Amino acid sequence: MKINCIIIDDEPIACKGMREYVEQIDFLNLKAVVEDVLQAYRVLNEESVDLIFLDIEMPRLSGIDFIKSLKTVPFIIFTTAYPRYALQGYDLDVADYLVKPIAFPRFLKAVNKVRDLLISKYAVKPAMPENGDHFFLKENGKFTKIFYADVLFAEALQNYVAIHLKGRKLLGYITLSILEEQLPSALFMKVHKSYLVSLQKIDAIEGNELLIQSVRIPISRNLKETLMKKVLENKLLKR
Repeated sequence: MKINCIIIDDEPIACKGMREYVEQIDFLNLKAVVEDVLQAYRVLNEESVDLIFLDIEMPRLSGIDFIKSLKTVPFIIFTTAYPRYALQGYDLDVADYLVKPIAFPRFLKAVNKVRDLLISKYAVKPAMPENGDHFFLKENGKFTKIFYADVLFAEALQNYVAIHLKGRKLLGYITLSILEEQLPSALFMKVHKSYLVSLQKIDAIEGNELLIQSVRIPISRNLKETLMKKVLENKLLKR
């Protein structure tokens, strides 16, 4: 698998170092090196990009604001001299956060993580069309068959997702967003940045929480209306 990537950094020395690192990895295909995000927009419009190595503090527009402006966000690895943005990076669901000066082993670990996530993205597709009844999840080197009907909810755990079934849970090296893309929207919904639930397993909705068995799961305010419509439409008894 070839991963198309670009480097966005306004420091020439940092760009040179990142280019040298990228050129040592056979599965990375460097499409462009740009000094600011305005140039990056043009590259993204012309090229298919899987991964961006992105500095944060740059002139005109920060790396964080750049991510927020994108409709479709590739995998992002922050490359910055400032560790204080790590929490914001987590909130933006970036693949990794590298603090300059970046050692090559740490760089290699980050790009291998992205490669694994991309492989998982294509490996976790449902085994049948959306009207099927199961999917496969790669866990500890094996592919485990999971029936839709057995899933209670999924929980994001940094670079992993815990899929909770009745009486057990499975850990997959995948992001919650990728899992959401692969599962049928008629059966599952992401209700919070850290939770995706089986709509059929919801026992109650109270305020900004829902209950599945004994677990209380938060509901994002901007998703509650959609959730209520999916769960209650044509099923709510009225006076």
